[in-house]
Amino acid sequence: MRGALCLMLLLLAGCDRPVEPLYLPDGEAYPETLSGWGMLQRADGHLQPAATAQAYDLNTPLYSDYAHKLRTLWLPPGESARYAEKDFDFPVGTVLTKTFYYPKDAQGRLLKNTRDDRDPARGLDLERVRLVETRVLLRQRQGWVALPYVWDEAQQEATLEWAGASAALTLHDERGDSLAVDYQVPDANQCAGCHEERHGEGLKPLGPKARHLNRDLAYADGVENQLQHWQRLGLLQGLPAPEGLPRNALAGAPRAGESLEQQARSYLDINCAHCHNPKGPARTSGLYLDPATALGIPYGLCKQPVAAGKGSGDRLVDIHPGQPDASVLVYRVQSTDPSVMMPELGRSTAHREGLELLTRWIASLPGGC
Repeated sequence: MRGALCLMLLLLAGCDRPVEPLYLPDGEAYPETLSGWGMLQRADGHLQPAATAQAYDLNTPLYSDYAHKLRTLWLPPGESARYAEKDFDFPVGTVLTKTFYYPKDAQGRLLKNTRDDRDPARGLDLERVRLVETRVLLRQRQGWVALPYVWDEAQQEATLEWAGASAALTLHDERGDSLAVDYQVPDANQCAGCHEERHGEGLKPLGPKARHLNRDLAYADGVENQLQHWQRLGLLQGLPAPEGLPRNALAGAPRAGESLEQQARSYLDINCAHCHNPKGPARTSGLYLDPATALGIPYGLCKQPVAAGKGSGDRLVDIHPGQPDASVLVYRVQSTDPSVMMPELGRSTAHREGLELLTRWIASLPGGC
């Protein structure tokens, strides 16, 4: 009897042990539940990265209906990524996760704010957030695979949903105003709409690039530059000297010396450049919003839209210097019409703060068309 009791206690204790992160270089036997990956763990009422996974953040993040995001990186033991200014070379078996969530108040109302209340040591307080989805990006031998996991109402588990999902949410701000959100979890195929940054080359990570990651982040043992932190842990090789690293601006909350133009271009980079680049899905538009394109006609200044149809809003050029209201770019960013709005995926609402930033920047541009 005593032996059976001991065995039962051992089994119960084993159930509480964290799942080891999953190394999956081949195949399609993906876990049906997010917990099967072992990348995120629940502990003391918090959701946090596994001990061998790293949380990371971006200078200016992609707008997703005001959702907050917990991003993590895991590399197979003993492996490291190799630095490149455009795309890091991640080893086979790399797993990136991005968990979308909203903060909530004591009454359980979802909040529309930009404050990051995440504890660097403990992660997300599950009493103060509503988890919506977690996207997994997996580097296999044949390329990258995107997998969408949707959190249940009890906030206990997320399940693989190949067809995506939707949720009607209401956000509340400090002024008492509310915003209705038709939140859409993309299906696995839609992920390619953004992550196929270069047409025909397959999916690739968008966020973990040098210019997006080159910033300080609070860790459990202090604040450190993310890229230098990864290098110190052996996760990144070939990192240049700090002065040689590209860096995007913090749009809306700039660091000292970051201009309005740098903020606007950083915003357009993360929200638009994955399609609007010379090799991207939107290359036939002739509008290139990537960092390598100089500020001129290819970047949209006095450029007439190509085959935009009603998406032009009867405006004659993509960016009209000094006249935001005459710019197609502003019209499409502020629209929520699926046949007009840009980006065309990942949002059901207009980003007021991003729109204000772009409006101020275009108004500041000299000259005319």
